[in-house]
Amino acid sequence: MKKILWAIVLLCTLSVTAQSIKVRGVIKDTLSQPLEFANVVATVTSNGTIESYGITNEKGMYQLDLPKGESYTLKASFLGFETQEKSVTVGEDDDDRTLDFILKSLAAELDGVEIVYEMPVTVKGDTIVYNADSFTTGDERKLGDVMEKLPGVEINDDGEIQVEGKTVQKVMVEGKDFFDGDSKLATKNIPADAVDKVEVLRNYNEVGQMRGLGNDQDNVAINIRLKEGKKNFWFGEVTAGGGVVGEEEVGYLAHPKLFYYSPEYSLNFITDFNNIGEVPFTFRDYFNFTGGFRNFNRGGGTTFQVSESDLGFAVAQNNRANEIETKFLAGNFSWKAGKSLDVSGFGILSDNRTNIVTNSIRQYIASGTTENTASTSDQRSQLAMLKLSSVYKPNTNLQIDYDALVKTSKVTEQDNTLSQFEGVSNNIEENLENKPASINQNVNAYYTLNDKNIFAGQVQHLYQDEDPFYNAITDILPFAGIIPADTTQNRFNTNQQKNIITNKLDAKVDYYYVLNNTSNLNFTLGNTYSNQLFDSSIFQVLDNGSQLNFNATPAIQGTTLPLVNDVNYTFSDAFLGAHYKLKTGKFIITPGVTLHNYNLKDNQLGTENTQNEWKVLPDFNAIFNIKKSESLRFNYAITAQYSDVNDYAEAFVFSNYNRLFRGNRNLENSLSHTYNLTYFSFNLFNYTNVSGNVSYSRSINGFKSNTELIAINQVSSPFNIDSNFPDETISAFGRFSKRVKKLQFNLQGNFALNKFNNLINNQILESESITQSYRGSVRSSFREWPNFEVGYRLTVNNYDNGGNAQIFYTQRPYANVDINFLKDFTLSAEWDYYNYSNDERTVENTYSFFNANLYYQKGDSPWEFRIQADNILDTEFTNNDSFSDQFNTTSQYFVLPRIMMLVIKYDL
Repeated sequence: MKKILWAIVLLCTLSVTAQSIKVRGVIKDTLSQPLEFANVVATVTSNGTIESYGITNEKGMYQLDLPKGESYTLKASFLGFETQEKSVTVGEDDDDRTLDFILKSLAAELDGVEIVYEMPVTVKGDTIVYNADSFTTGDERKLGDVMEKLPGVEINDDGEIQVEGKTVQKVMVEGKDFFDGDSKLATKNIPADAVDKVEVLRNYNEVGQMRGLGNDQDNVAINIRLKEGKKNFWFGEVTAGGGVVGEEEVGYLAHPKLFYYSPEYSLNFITDFNNIGEVPFTFRDYFNFTGGFRNFNRGGGTTFQVSESDLGFAVAQNNRANEIETKFLAGNFSWKAGKSLDVSGFGILSDNRTNIVTNSIRQYIASGTTENTASTSDQRSQLAMLKLSSVYKPNTNLQIDYDALVKTSKVTEQDNTLSQFEGVSNNIEENLENKPASINQNVNAYYTLNDKNIFAGQVQHLYQDEDPFYNAITDILPFAGIIPADTTQNRFNTNQQKNIITNKLDAKVDYYYVLNNTSNLNFTLGNTYSNQLFDSSIFQVLDNGSQLNFNATPAIQGTTLPLVNDVNYTFSDAFLGAHYKLKTGKFIITPGVTLHNYNLKDNQLGTENTQNEWKVLPDFNAIFNIKKSESLRFNYAITAQYSDVNDYAEAFVFSNYNRLFRGNRNLENSLSHTYNLTYFSFNLFNYTNVSGNVSYSRSINGFKSNTELIAINQVSSPFNIDSNFPDETISAFGRFSKRVKKLQFNLQGNFALNKFNNLINNQILESESITQSYRGSVRSSFREWPNFEVGYRLTVNNYDNGGNAQIFYTQRPYANVDINFLKDFTLSAEWDYYNYSNDERTVENTYSFFNANLYYQKGDSPWEFRIQADNILDTEFTNNDSFSDQFNTTSQYFVLPRIMMLVIKYDL
């Protein structure tokens, strides 16, 4: 099959190459100076259709591919210069030719502004403007379909936009925020036919006064410009459908979307109700969704994060589960409340019901035990988010921002698991519930005193309340030597209540002194203060319904250990930092150092424990701008990592039915040395995009796990391992893409080597994992022919825990095709093939997923009819493997059966 796919690609490439010629040339001004980033567009003279386009390089050179047998009009243009036209006729027997342009400067640049919006690509400083219609073929339905056809832009497997290998942090439409903090909602919901221009904003900083003062090279934003017919008018679509899921269940889909944009305000409404596995907002998205809030002390040298609940809620693999039912409502608005005030916000409501069926094989390293589990999980996640933002800017010297993000949810899960190991069977019922709520508020102020002195202040407060509840009913008494349970019961009903309340306040002031056009000084004074209250208790419900509370363990080595937590934990980091930024030639160098004073205090078990220490943490950043669109970046930093209350509470808590954990109040910080080298090149002359990254980190005195492992039961506690046993991580990433005529070639590779040391059964064991993933693909963008994408993915996971090595392979050839026929019909199909195996061939599964959609839309009619078929081959499951310090796991996940739907869409 793979040979057939690549043969098709080769034939298409040879066919396109043989029937066209190259037109090359140089574009200069009247002083014979080459014009970089000038545009050349070739249109078919008879009908004005754009056939090809090119962008000049630093030498003013361009090249076009023009099919034979046509006459063309070539237009060369550059902002601030007169457009020049030349005619070319390409005969059947013609060879490549050369055609140069000399452009005259305009008296006023205003006459050239229109050129920006006619050219396929325009580069203006750090902004790349794409004309969407120059790249699309008419088959696109959502913004994501448009974005992945733009040179230098990718859509990853999670639906997020990536530019130059960096994930886009903000999506705007007409300059207004679109659900700040998540680009996936934009790629999957904004209609493709509404998109006119796509502006990629590199080195983005939304505060004008701060641009160029710091290092914004990792900040990328996208701004979508709408077509004229979509401005000052409501637009959107209503989609509804019904069908069959499997053999009996009724499938349904309702997906209305509505948008409005004007200079004064914007409104966006997105809804989605279905039971066919289309999940617009997952449980994982909820916890990862920042709402635009960034890491407060990024670059300051300290890592301190308040962790979410450690209940092991099941998460559907790639949104595929045995059953999924989704209800989703979202609204987003922006309003220009006055000349100096802008207000925006969004609300998200989601209610997902998921049934997950999993079979797993888990191999425990130290004990050598193999556990087989078969589990069924019924989960319901009810999520709600609300964000309000305001920007007050009375003049160019002052800006004040305020943001508030409220998050609340209720997640419940019921698991039934059959665990088998060493001839023992254990039926386990688990009930999990968590109702976390948080509010994050942020106030920023930016003030420019004069050209030399600029101030920035930030205050951020987080309040978070979590109350995870855990219940396990088992045949076998869990941790008989630790939990003083009543052993006369028919089954063992163990429960755990926990509550964590967090108040975290961050504040800092930055002062920038601009020395000259090439250098500035930055001084930072700030503090991070966190207070957490942690309570937990374990009890047993007896057969008669009464409750048996546990206060302490039986004597373990002559000592009783607590089973009740009542902890007050405080963390404080007061810091003073200094950075110097210097631009010299093609280099930008930013060395810095930060002085920290750390204070930790915990009250528990009737005593108080404190830690106080000073640290000096340096960091260094260097950028080598080789060309305007080619750079090499290097970062080095020493980071001090501190943990939150979960690792300091000394009483035992359950993680799941076979894992107990207790904190260590004497835990110290770890130090990490991190080196990062990044290369990027985007050549608009030949549409070649190359990016790569190599990172190395070495953790000293790291947080490690001291684990007592008996068969499958684990009792763990964190400690600081000796510096002679550091953790090390080496990772590398590379991506290459090139457009050749109507074909886009992509190559991508990832490599990661992780080495960990842990104490298991009083023995230090080194664990090592090597993860490799490779991907190659070819995608076409024909206007008249069928379009296709074919590719191949290979994932290799090599796990070695103390000499117990396993290698897992996943080979995934895939193909997608879009075919227009009979004028009004479109067939879209996608096929994914999986070959999953291990090196010993004890695991070997092959399966594939085949989905297809048949569309009918007559001309410009607003009505579209679709027959949707998912999992046509009725594949039952997928495979996955994972690695940890204590065990390796190979899992089988059952997925939704074949789905057949009739879907009707109406464009508003």
